[in-house]
Amino acid sequence: MPYLKDAAQMDIDFIGGLDPYTIDGAIERTIDFTVQLALDHNKGIDIHLHESGQSGLDTVNYLIKKVNENPVLSKKTFISHCFVLGKLEKTKQEEIAEQLGAAGIGIVSTIPFGSLIMPIPVLYKHNVTVLTGNDSIIDHWNTWGSGSVLQKANLMAQLYGYSTEFLLSRSLKLATANILPLDDKGVQQWPKAGDTADLVLINASCSAEAVSRVSPVQSLISQGNIVY
Repeated sequence: MPYLKDAAQMDIDFIGGLDPYTIDGAIERTIDFTVQLALDHNKGIDIHLHESGQSGLDTVNYLIKKVNENPVLSKKTFISHCFVLGKLEKTKQEEIAEQLGAAGIGIVSTIPFGSLIMPIPVLYKHNVTVLTGNDSIIDHWNTWGSGSVLQKANLMAQLYGYSTEFLLSRSLKLATANILPLDDKGVQQWPKAGDTADLVLINASCSAEAVSRVSPVQSLISQGNIVY
């Protein structure tokens, strides 16, 4: 905990932890400490939760409770992995997803498949922010990891049957932190004058092709500077 206190004073955006029951043996004490630290230092929260049994569900429920008590943490709180959602029956998935959406708690998923399939469509249904990422640059935890979030979007589209041009184009938001060039009605919403000049240029005729073909990256622009 002293290390987390030191980290909270650094120039970072999020603080968090790992499996509070398994690691610390105390869900409420650990979450309370993390929440208070985030409030004291104006940080977001990201809890990496692998526990898929009752302790996992209890952790999710308690975090929802704490964020509802502290609305300033809404839209700034995420649960990474959150495998327990994939183990719940459908009605319970819907219930928890609705509560996560109402509390403004997002899910960061690696889009697992095989023995565990996350209910991403259910999360989208209840307006839960879903992001993706890798555990390292090339994802050493995953034999097939490439580090590409576009590949994750492609995997998600295959996994949940998002095969039409429209659904493929919507799947791009997984790779872009929910920013899409066109809204659901086809109206341009990005890029516009005044937007931050963070761009990834890819060789594709449209968003659907970018996802379905995992189109190659041609250039990266960060804060208006060409870095690749």
